[in-house]
Amino acid sequence: MSNLKLAIQKKGRLNEKSISLLKECGISFTDLSTSLKTTARNFPLEVLLLRDDDIPQYIEQGIADIGILGLNEVLEKNRNVTIAKKLGFGQCRLSLALPKEASYDGPQDLAGKRIATSYPLILEKFLEEKGIQAQIEQIGGSVEIAPSIGLSEAVFDIVSTGSTLLTNGLKEVEKVLESEAVLISSPALSSEKEALLNKLLFRIDAVLGAREHKYILLNAPNAALDQIIELLPGMKSPTVLPLATSGWSSLHTVIREDSFWEIIDELQLLGAEGILVVPIEKMIR
Repeated sequence: MSNLKLAIQKKGRLNEKSISLLKECGISFTDLSTSLKTTARNFPLEVLLLRDDDIPQYIEQGIADIGILGLNEVLEKNRNVTIAKKLGFGQCRLSLALPKEASYDGPQDLAGKRIATSYPLILEKFLEEKGIQAQIEQIGGSVEIAPSIGLSEAVFDIVSTGSTLLTNGLKEVEKVLESEAVLISSPALSSEKEALLNKLLFRIDAVLGAREHKYILLNAPNAALDQIIELLPGMKSPTVLPLATSGWSSLHTVIREDSFWEIIDELQLLGAEGILVVPIEKMIR
């Protein structure tokens, strides 16, 4: 059986989280800090460390079968690849920014301006959709410095916290794209490699599902069980077990963590006690 070839970012913000995801999927391999290529010991997978902006090209050309990189890079390179899975980490956004003293009432204020960016294709598409004529200055990095050195009047770049913009005297004025890490694949995978990809996706789904959900246990008076079950439907329905104390039961279920915080007050008003929220390592649906 031939190995599935996975390309991940050689260095940068997605490298460690990509490797961590593979390990959480039970895939073990040698330390990648001293090598740009390794083969997993317990799964037919070969891992390649590449520049993230090269990954779509390598997958289109069949050098790699699948890859993990930011959605922003996938859209910017515009290669013939398929987005197989959004991975829920590496969140950022592509935004337009202006000097902090500049006024901004909407995209029309960008008309006639020079905009520095490393993402000309995404920016060009945005400007076309808005019917705006502007000059795109494509540069490879250090985009935030462009206005202060006279290269542009605006920038279009990745924003995570916004602190880099502030440091360079800029303010975010328009969010264009929400991005996160995605798993992409070649649309020309063999049936054998498609089957391997599905096995990997099954493991990834189990890991990501566990991150988003919690196992919850609580004690409740029997008189309030029906109302509490309405609040806690779980994956199918809660498990209800009688307690030694007459008139009380223990409920066990799985819920999204953010949902729990929305209903905690209602649970307590219905008499729920001893509420425990437990992390889940893997969740198979």
